[in-house]
Amino acid sequence: MKKLTVLAFAGAALLFTACNDKKETVKDAQEVAAKTGDAYKVDLATSNVNWKAFHKGGFAPRWGTLNLKSGELTIADNAVTSGDFVIDMTTLKVDPASVTEADKKPADLEKHLKSADFFNVEKNQTSDFKITSVADLTGTPAKDAVAGANKTISGNLTLQGKTLNVSFPAKVTVAEGKAAIEAKFTVNRTDWGIKFGTDETDPAEWMISKDIEIGINVNAAK
Repeated sequence: MKKLTVLAFAGAALLFTACNDKKETVKDAQEVAAKTGDAYKVDLATSNVNWKAFHKGGFAPRWGTLNLKSGELTIADNAVTSGDFVIDMTTLKVDPASVTEADKKPADLEKHLKSADFFNVEKNQTSDFKITSVADLTGTPAKDAVAGANKTISGNLTLQGKTLNVSFPAKVTVAEGKAAIEAKFTVNRTDWGIKFGTDETDPAEWMISKDIEIGINVNAAK
């Protein structure tokens, strides 16, 4: 039985935001886009995934990063046609600047997030994202979208072995043999079955917001 501790609440705060109105639409997994055009290899040194999160009510903001293990984009006619990225969950980091309480340590929070309470990294060492479509952005992007968003990207996101499709606005640039994708979106952790509490009535669950804000920064070259 899980014990409710200050560390548990603090660790959980790393993952989940209280901004339910910003969640992206999630659907069942879709067919992955065909690889057409030239292959561009992702630069692992300059690409990453970042996150920011809070307790419910917006308290105790935390943020950090995850590294990519591998990745590739395909480009045709100066446009992204497909892409797939493997996220190395063992690299999950908490930014020390986000931990301001004297009785908390980033390393302890990282350990808790990697435990079976959350991502069970020992069993699920990688997650992945595979693009299913890239379309011109229509209408006004959400207020939390990255500046300069010009495309809508849809893709299958796999967490804890479960795959769902999510769509979000992104800034996509392709020029002179290089390509970049920048995006920010929010998803609900419970859609992927990530639950800390035993059920909805468990204080361990309702004290933690269900949403996580994800940032994607990908740079690739031919």
